[in-house]
Amino acid sequence: MSRYIVLIAMLIACAGCGKKAPPAPPPPTVSVALPLQREVVDWDEYVGRFQAPQSVTLRARVTGVVSRILFRDGQDVRAGDALFVIDPRPYQAQLAQSEAQIAASQAALVNATSVERRSAKLAQAQAVSREELENDQAQVRTQTANLKAARANADLARLNLGFTTVRAPVSGRVSSRRVSLGDQVTSGDTVLTTIVSLDPIWFAFDGAEAFYLKYLREAKRGTRGSSRSASNPVDIQLADETGYTHRGRMAFVDNALDPESGTIQAHAVVPNPDHFLTPGMFGRARLLGSGTYKALLVPDEAIVTDQSRKLVWVLGRDGKPVQRVVELGPEVMGLRAIRDGIAPTDLVVLDGIGALQPGATVKPKRTTIKARSTDSGPSPLSVTAPQPTAATFTDGAR
Repeated sequence: MSRYIVLIAMLIACAGCGKKAPPAPPPPTVSVALPLQREVVDWDEYVGRFQAPQSVTLRARVTGVVSRILFRDGQDVRAGDALFVIDPRPYQAQLAQSEAQIAASQAALVNATSVERRSAKLAQAQAVSREELENDQAQVRTQTANLKAARANADLARLNLGFTTVRAPVSGRVSSRRVSLGDQVTSGDTVLTTIVSLDPIWFAFDGAEAFYLKYLREAKRGTRGSSRSASNPVDIQLADETGYTHRGRMAFVDNALDPESGTIQAHAVVPNPDHFLTPGMFGRARLLGSGTYKALLVPDEAIVTDQSRKLVWVLGRDGKPVQRVVELGPEVMGLRAIRDGIAPTDLVVLDGIGALQPGATVKPKRTTIKARSTDSGPSPLSVTAPQPTAATFTDGAR
């Protein structure tokens, strides 16, 4: 029985002796391209809100009764527009009384001057005493002072009469009225309404200390002007927008950092002729973050993450793929900027990356990297380190 088993095994072994080993699979085809080169500028992203450059709480400057309200709640007004009228009749009476006092003081001064002149002539003839002349001269001075006081009282009465018509101190948008017709208002105490200016409007935000240091060093190198002295451009995106459609310029950087938050306050001035932008509105802004520099751009799909490192595959001199550790930059034109790790002459592997092994044989297929957009969109991540979130062509930088 064992003889038959050995014979069968020998027959099976011989049956396989005539077959050839299967051929090795062909090397995988991968697309390779030179990185796209562009001159770009970085944009740093911030979150902030719009603020009114001027926010005025309008209070009564005279005491009286509200007799007229001349605006609609929420209305846009111009500086000098009449908003309220406080009953002017008591102040008209005060002005009339002051003007009458001026007339009386003028008459008294004319009479005192006439008496003083007569006394001076008589004194020359020694018809009056020196003491009497001096009394008449003192009377002229007294009446002159009384006339000045009467005129000052009239000016004050005229001023108070003017305050009975409450006018908008700035152009902007008025809030709702805080008093009604017939209400008694008190000078310096009663709030009538508030007004905020709208054109231009401010976009205020806080910048991290790391960004502030970066800007200081760039200004020192001369690659980017400081926003304290240069009107660096700011683009702003509203909560429901996908693009940065609102344009402004930097106008203010505070003189100190907040020691608790480690941030510094700043704001940009934004034109708002149609009053669409409203104080308190949320926005995402990107501020010019660098001078012009040359960037090498590759698709995000060509970048591999290995723990904390970022890698790309490039073809070595022998035509075999090797990995390069790279430093990533911002998104540009839908591509990713590479700050360091590859050269403009390196052929970057664009696909089939998951199956690559160092030193493996591949069949490269040359192609070109094309821009995917004309500008970069907003970053979905919050910024906590001094790295730009986006960049654009220098042609797009204003």
